[in-house]
Amino acid sequence: MSTNRTNLAQTTAGVPDEILAQCVTAMGQLDAGLHFIWLNPALAEWLGAGMLPWLGSSLAAIEPGTSGIVAAAQRALDEQQVVLLRQVALRSAADRDLIADIAFTPLSGQGLLIELHPATGGAERGSPALSESLRGFAHEVKNPLAGVRGAAQLLGRRVDSAELRELADLIISESDRLTALADRLLRAGGKPRLARLNVHEVLERVALLVAAEANAPTVRRDYDPSLPPAVGDGDRLQQLLLNLARNAVEAGASTLTLRTRVAFGVRLNERLRRLVLRVDVIDDGRGIPPGIAASLYQPLVSGRPNGTGLGLALAREIAHEHGGELRHGCRAGATTFSLLLPLDPSP
Repeated sequence: MSTNRTNLAQTTAGVPDEILAQCVTAMGQLDAGLHFIWLNPALAEWLGAGMLPWLGSSLAAIEPGTSGIVAAAQRALDEQQVVLLRQVALRSAADRDLIADIAFTPLSGQGLLIELHPATGGAERGSPALSESLRGFAHEVKNPLAGVRGAAQLLGRRVDSAELRELADLIISESDRLTALADRLLRAGGKPRLARLNVHEVLERVALLVAAEANAPTVRRDYDPSLPPAVGDGDRLQQLLLNLARNAVEAGASTLTLRTRVAFGVRLNERLRRLVLRVDVIDDGRGIPPGIAASLYQPLVSGRPNGTGLGLALAREIAHEHGGELRHGCRAGATTFSLLLPLDPSP
């Protein structure tokens, strides 16, 4: 136990154990088998029943159902990197669910430091709150976007090729769209601008952007031409679908299929919908790593070592804004992400 406590002190920059015990942040230590071997009074108060009953208990004891807590901890242990979960349900000794933000930090020897923080407010459960860091990123990205837009304008005036001018116009329009997206992120909670739209036009824009990237996959269309108009924010839905398509590119897909269908009698967000638009993004890339399947849509959870883990979290948030859902499925050689949007009014 003393060796483990030394590791914990090293992880927290040499802070004495007595200070850690008095810290108001709820924290504890897990061994390599994900069992509690130490926790401070703040964490014991969070979980209830005092410290002793939790010592030796598995982390699985605080995970109700499949909220992804154990999978995230194992990933932090395997990859030796910090993993954060937002707005996660956990089980207390009183057999009731709590909502918290959880951080797992690998220790210098073995095991993990676990920290619990009150869940950030302002978002419903299952729709992670937009963090201050993300709003800060949105603020910082606006100036470079203005520079990119200006450079593209100059380039468009100086080239003779129609194809190059078209690419310059694409850069300009995408810069404008990302600037508008950054503005909405800074407003944190601005509602989508709903209008009737043709989802195939949105998908064609996504296909054009994917084709312009390096190592672009072959894009196949499987559209239902009889689809009625959908209602949504075109920019936000494009961002959602572009995130899915770029994930496929980064997963090494050689073929990307964009498919649209109408589904009947689908339950979305606990409501039965008579008509539902389903947009499938199908790729033949590496698929979803098994270790993150349970926490796939959590912010900062990524299957790539250099991934930010924000793309799917934002995609799901946009789907929820439209009264829809984002679902996924895997089979041999194919990973499918499906956007489901209601086409009929709410009953």
